[in-house]
Amino acid sequence: MEGIIEALHARGHQISVVRSSDSWYIKEKSQFYTSITLDSPSGFDEDFITMLVTRLLEIQRKGKSFWTRCKLEFEQAVKGFEMLEKASESIKWLLDNKEIMQSIKNTNFDLILSDPVAPFGAIMANYLKLPLVFNVRWTSHGEGHFEIAPSPLSYIPLMGTQFSDRMSFFQRLQNVLTFGFMKAQLAWVTIPSYDDLIKTYLGPDIEYTSLFQAADLWLMRVDFVFEFPRPTMPNVVYMGGFQCKPAKPLPEHLEEFAQSSGEHGLIIMSLGTFIAELPPDLADEIAAAFAKLPQKVIWRYKGAKPATLGNNTLLVDWMPQNDLLGHPKTKLFVAHGGTNGVQEAIYHGVPVIGLPLIFDQPDNVRRLEVRGAGKVLDFFTLTEEIFSQGIQEVLHDPSYRTNMQRLSRLHRDQPMKPMDTALFWIEFVMRHKGAAHLRTESYKLPWYSYHSVDVVLFLTATVLLIILTIVTVFKYLFTKVCKSKVKHD
Repeated sequence: MEGIIEALHARGHQISVVRSSDSWYIKEKSQFYTSITLDSPSGFDEDFITMLVTRLLEIQRKGKSFWTRCKLEFEQAVKGFEMLEKASESIKWLLDNKEIMQSIKNTNFDLILSDPVAPFGAIMANYLKLPLVFNVRWTSHGEGHFEIAPSPLSYIPLMGTQFSDRMSFFQRLQNVLTFGFMKAQLAWVTIPSYDDLIKTYLGPDIEYTSLFQAADLWLMRVDFVFEFPRPTMPNVVYMGGFQCKPAKPLPEHLEEFAQSSGEHGLIIMSLGTFIAELPPDLADEIAAAFAKLPQKVIWRYKGAKPATLGNNTLLVDWMPQNDLLGHPKTKLFVAHGGTNGVQEAIYHGVPVIGLPLIFDQPDNVRRLEVRGAGKVLDFFTLTEEIFSQGIQEVLHDPSYRTNMQRLSRLHRDQPMKPMDTALFWIEFVMRHKGAAHLRTESYKLPWYSYHSVDVVLFLTATVLLIILTIVTVFKYLFTKVCKSKVKHD
């Protein structure tokens, strides 16, 4: 959210950010906002994520099997439940803190901008009766579209399946089963984690899912250059690539390194903040593949220096990713498939080799692969040879760059910049104290009304009654005719 906060601050808005005491990303002091720090740990800190990623990597490198998949799902479910419990405790801590809550009420905020991955903002918006805007598409129980818009499972793949919008019968079957599993997890794990809290602080008539469905606006960090076409709603605003901008000049040492690549060009690699280190054997395989290339490589990596590292590879703790992607020497981006990195690659037209691990990463790079703008490699069977072959294919097959540059042109061809679109709609909600006219009230219907089950049953009963009446009348007439004929004879 940092980019949006800075832009709102530049337009004269005053922002307060609620953060946990162990917040990883969110600094307590900033020139762009004041902070409200909860004396309650979120559990979502650097140690937690590092341990989770390491564990998931260990499980998946043991090979693909049904048992491995079950272990993987179980591990993610356990860690997810821990995060739900921590988030619930943090919300209770804040709502019970009369001093902070009174200060919040006295400030007379105009709007709550929240990440829906936890219901913190949704609960606070309901409690304070404030308009609610969600930033990003991920809720604590799945992808946001499925909560608010018609979502036919026949051509809308769930995240985690890695399917496209053209599914075979068995893929559609798996998509439906995945949806059922997601709904079961919501009913048996997620809702019980917050049910008592919601009933205590918001009232007995408030349901967990209705807190998300009642949001005034959803800012989705995708666009339909990247996302598969699907039904949507008036209160969904697409701002994919909102953080992208023209490249700035590189720091002197990086510019010198990039220019030294000559005609061969530059490859950049980053696996994001969550995957800053790799198992030594895997890092050695990647470094060995890079060492054989004529290209220069800038690799964001915090682990121990790989034994096979070549002279053409520069390891850095941090790099200006957007500026490197926009550099004319850059030929290829090796990435984990996070939303921001994928959008920046599209913006600058740089083809991608995806090494996805967790969350939405596999599906993000799969979307690029379907469009011919990238290639996905399996992190868990990766070898020097496989990695080298993948790099050579994307570098030397011109279709990858051509397809990615076509996506870039489509993405850039918009009447407004994505950030300007996001800011307009945030301020729109503030000006009008909500955007209820854009929000469907369908979530207030019981399930049988929403799916018209009661209407179908009524029509079915009516048709059956008419048929029964006709049959009865014909039977009666037939009987009368037969009796009359017998008497006449």
